[in-house]
Amino acid sequence: MSLTASTKPLAEGQTCPVQYGALCWRMHRGKIEVLLITSRDTGRWVIPKGWPMAGLSPDIAAAQEAWEEAGVSGQVAGRPFGVYAYDKVVKLGQTLPCAVAVYPLRVDRLAVEFPERHERRRKWFAAAKAARKVAEPELRHIFLSLAEDPTLLLGA
Repeated sequence: MSLTASTKPLAEGQTCPVQYGALCWRMHRGKIEVLLITSRDTGRWVIPKGWPMAGLSPDIAAAQEAWEEAGVSGQVAGRPFGVYAYDKVVKLGQTLPCAVAVYPLRVDRLAVEFPERHERRRKWFAAAKAARKVAEPELRHIFLSLAEDPTLLLGA
C-alpha cells in the first residue's frame, strides 16, 4: 500500500498520541548495529513500537514490543534516547500523527520463536545504513547520530 498526497489526518485538532519504541542494538566486530523489522502493512523498515500498556512503564512496554515484534530480549534503558514523529495509517486515506519515545535496548538474545515471526522480517544494519532504510526523518537523525558517535549508547 502506498500513501499519496490525498492522505488526510484522522481529525482536526487531534492530539498526538505517544507510542514507545525499542532501539534494539548490539556490538558486532567493534561497531554498533541496530535491528530493524518490517511493518506488517507496508513492509517498510521500522523499529519495534506500540501503544502504552496498562501496568507497564514506558521502557518495559518498549521491551515488550521488541519481544512480540522481533523476538528480542535484553537490557532496556530506563530513559528514552530520542523521540520521532510519524503518521500511522489507520485506514485507507486516514492517518494518525504519533510520537514515538525511543528506548535503547541492548540485545542479549534473538529468539527463533516469537509472536509476530510470521508477519515480519528482521535484519541487523550498521547505524548509517539503517538511517538510509527508514522513512521517518527524525528516526533517521537518531541513527545518524549513532553512526557519528557510537559511544552514545554504551552508557545506555
